[in-house]
Amino acid sequence: MKLKLRSIGTSTGVILPKQLLDRLKLKKDDVLFASETPEGYLLTPYDPEVEKQVKLGLEIMKEHRETLRALAK
Repeated sequence: MKLKLRSIGTSTGVILPKQLLDRLKLKKDDVLFASETPEGYLLTPYDPEVEKQVKLGLEIMKEHRETLRALAK
C-alpha cells in the first residue's frame, strides 16, 4: 500500500486510508507505534514494551509454577 506524506502545519504527516485503519482497528486519536526491524519499520497499534513485559511474565510463571500454585492456596 502506497502512503503519501503531506504538510500538516509545520510538521509532516501521513494520511492512512480507511481500509488500513479498519484492518488495524484504529480510529481517530488512537496511538500507533513504530518499531525498527531488520526489514524496515513496523507500524502497529500494540505497544512493544507491553509485549516484552507479557513475555517476561509468562516466563516467570512457567519457571515458578509450583511456588505460584502454593501461594494461590
